[in-house]
Amino acid sequence: MTAVLGRPAATVDVAASVALPRVLTSVAVTSMVTVSLAPSLLPRSAVVQAILTGLLAALGWGVASVWHHRPRRRGATRPAPSRDSARLLVLLAGAVTVTWTMLLADHWQDSLRVAMGVPTVGGEHWAQVVAGGGAIALILAAAATGVAACCRRLGAPRAAAVVLALAVAVQFWAGPALWKSGAESYRAANAIIDTSLRQPVSTSTSGSDDSLTAWASLGAQGRKFVAGAATSGAMRTYVGLDNAPGLDARVRLAVRELERGGGLAKSNIVVAVPTGSGWIDGNAAQGFEERFDGDVAVIGVQYSSAPSWVTFLFDRDAAEQSARALFTAVSDRIALLPADERPRLYVYGQSLGAVGASAILRDAGLGERACGALYAGAPAGSGHGSGAVVLANSSDPVVWWSPRLLFHPPTLDRTRTDAPRPSWLPVVSFVQTSVDLISALDAPAGHGHRYGTDQGTALPDRGCAAGGVHA
Repeated sequence: MTAVLGRPAATVDVAASVALPRVLTSVAVTSMVTVSLAPSLLPRSAVVQAILTGLLAALGWGVASVWHHRPRRRGATRPAPSRDSARLLVLLAGAVTVTWTMLLADHWQDSLRVAMGVPTVGGEHWAQVVAGGGAIALILAAAATGVAACCRRLGAPRAAAVVLALAVAVQFWAGPALWKSGAESYRAANAIIDTSLRQPVSTSTSGSDDSLTAWASLGAQGRKFVAGAATSGAMRTYVGLDNAPGLDARVRLAVRELERGGGLAKSNIVVAVPTGSGWIDGNAAQGFEERFDGDVAVIGVQYSSAPSWVTFLFDRDAAEQSARALFTAVSDRIALLPADERPRLYVYGQSLGAVGASAILRDAGLGERACGALYAGAPAGSGHGSGAVVLANSSDPVVWWSPRLLFHPPTLDRTRTDAPRPSWLPVVSFVQTSVDLISALDAPAGHGHRYGTDQGTALPDRGCAAGGVHA
């Protein structure tokens, strides 16, 4: 056969060969797409799923490309190329595998949504995933091909020099600049005053006109916390980063503010350790007010304005130091009161706040002063303490996530099952859980990293008499 439609037969064969991906490429891309569609802990939007699928598909293509272009020893024979029939067969098998996995993913996503009371997905959702994921994979593959071509043109020595220069630039310029920019943005966000929040009028609440902590200096999360005070008789005390310079000064101010507002006259005081941004869950505060029928003061001190994950990775000690300092100062002040007038003292923390709160109970000298403790959504491996109640949703990725998840199943014996729970798979579960962290706070209360008023109503009492003296 010399020609087909005016083209030489050899040209047709080459075109067909180029059009079909190699066997390893099909296998690698199919495997990565399957991993991206593995069961998640939380309902996933089409955008997030498309990004994950596109990234992993591009990664599979990249791994296969590196293998195909790996250096070979001189004299080594190049393996024979796979036949077009084999390439086509593997490509079709991959398409069937991905389609079947997508059907299973659709069923899983709907089961999660039904359990959490949110709308199920449909064909439009998966059409967006396919289109978006495919576009992202193609863009990344094209970019990688361009970079590889530039490196080949530069040659190994010059390409290595460029990579080294970029690494130095990131280390000494781009990295610090991004860190500084991030810190400034966190401080700016902390200073923003939400005009929809109403300044407290109760003289016993922080941020009021009579308070020692000015409304404008409480921080975004502090203003949100005190503005939610509603229960008659209950008290909310909060000190923000801008209310006083340094941890010691903030703790002293918090104790003075607690005393000024009448918190020492309450029968119960809860030391609430905020998350990294300074947030104290209003649901927890409402639960405490319900639990103690308004006869309670909740006190918290901000130690950071950065998101919890930033503080958890780079400044975790700040949460523990702040929690110990505040609890020590409050308990020491209570000890100065007559024995029959001392309020009971409790500890609460959610997320990174649970890490700080558990540091109190780990300290034998401090822990014995607490009448009870509750941790909600504590990060994996934290939230320990004798006598503490732990609230953890099985769908909370914060509870699951840990580097150990790569090769070891999570410890979920203290979680409550609130939604279908995926089986643990090495590496795959780590990837899926890491992505779920993005939407951990988007779930309704009682799911994901959202908890309800039971954070307060479930607060235990370890048999304390007034003043933290165990009966």
